[in-house]
Amino acid sequence: MNTNVLFIISFLVFFLSVSGIEVHAEQKTVVIPFGAYNPELNTPAEVWFDPPTTSIKVGDSVSWINDDREGHTVTSGQGSGRFGWMSDDFGQADGFFDSGRFFPGDSWSYTFQEKGAFRYFCTIHPWMEGFVIVDPLIPDYPHDAMGNKIEKFPVIEYTNDGLIELDITWEPNVIKTFEKVVLIYHTYDPATNSNLDKMSYDIIITQNGREVFRDSGVTQVGGDYRNVLFEESGPIKIKFENIVSWGTSGIESGAREPPLHPSQRSVQFTAIVYDNPEQTSFTDDIVQPTQTLQFYYEIAVAIILIPAALFILILWYMKSGKPTGLPTGQKTTPV
Repeated sequence: MNTNVLFIISFLVFFLSVSGIEVHAEQKTVVIPFGAYNPELNTPAEVWFDPPTTSIKVGDSVSWINDDREGHTVTSGQGSGRFGWMSDDFGQADGFFDSGRFFPGDSWSYTFQEKGAFRYFCTIHPWMEGFVIVDPLIPDYPHDAMGNKIEKFPVIEYTNDGLIELDITWEPNVIKTFEKVVLIYHTYDPATNSNLDKMSYDIIITQNGREVFRDSGVTQVGGDYRNVLFEESGPIKIKFENIVSWGTSGIESGAREPPLHPSQRSVQFTAIVYDNPEQTSFTDDIVQPTQTLQFYYEIAVAIILIPAALFILILWYMKSGKPTGLPTGQKTTPV
């Protein structure tokens, strides 16, 4: 009986651990089509890699399947372009990943653990190029800079002297770059649970060790807010300093001047900013075989139109020219 129980527990632990990994990881497929080996303008391939650009998340995998009739590689780096190989340019690998040569019918997979835009090419056929765009894995819940999940808003903290409670929330709850974030905060006297009106403060936000935002304010009706936009990803600290309350709770009652060292009263919150996938710009253009069909069409049109235009021009000139065989200025006399 005990053996069976242990077996079931072991199986459940193994199953949960495996299923937990699979939930967060996906695999995309890229096909190397027939004809990709041929750099000519009339290659049967519509693209070098299908699809040419693959978008995934950190931790996802990409599998390349060779449906061509020659061996290929999937190598990170810059290819030669369509005709660069004719001038001894066979591309430049950057060492991030390299499949080595794999043959028709075979496949090769790679798991991306870093965000970024990764260009790749085939070292055997360097005109073949593609991209993998790896977006960061963004959780669907807010958390602090240490990775602790924030179970509910507002987040509550107290000043270091314990006299003021400051509650904060931010919208949207998951902070992303280039997306407006509204910081909303309220202040209370924890002894009376009443709002602290007309509380002066400085708000300073630091990110990756440097200051990115600073402002001063005075709470109205016990609260205030700020709009913030982050251009970089990374952990942030939201710190309130120089906090002085002139509200009705009596924290600073009887004082005609602010405390001598108001900077000693402070409170701090933390969060993380993620790269916004919707703001990722991707302008690199890889020449695809399908784009050359238009080139052939333009050549055919030019071959037909240019001689036709010259022929029409000659006819027009012949019809509009003067009669030949008579000296200039001589007129014919009727008989």
